[in-house]
Amino acid sequence: MPLITVQYTSHRNAPSLKADIASAISKLSADILHKDPKVTAVIVQSVDAADWFAGGQSLVEQKLASVWVDIHISDGTNSKDEKADFIAATFKRMDELLGPLHNESYIYVHDARADAYGFGGLTQERRYIAGKLAAAPRSAAA
Repeated sequence: MPLITVQYTSHRNAPSLKADIASAISKLSADILHKDPKVTAVIVQSVDAADWFAGGQSLVEQKLASVWVDIHISDGTNSKDEKADFIAATFKRMDELLGPLHNESYIYVHDARADAYGFGGLTQERRYIAGKLAAAPRSAAA
């Protein structure tokens, strides 16, 4: 159930670029972080390269692409290695989709507390508790 925001700038302008980015990031979160694509939300926003600066120069001047990926997941659901693998694979895939990425392109994995994060009006903690209660054996009434 991650919420993923992707802001990017690129000289590439394919009509399907936003859909390709959303599909790639959703697949990576499923394959590496084991997140269910059915409850993954992705927001993709294009930023003008003239408005994106790295190292004091716009990316227009540098002729480079860049990306900011911000993913929110429930704390404790992924290991350090999984998060590191996700960051490396995401950088690589965005480089393929957007063109050469500036090194100052960022992927941020937010570990959100389960009692402070959710969707559909329920926190992840409440979903967890409800699942445990539903799976618990019922005791026979005397």
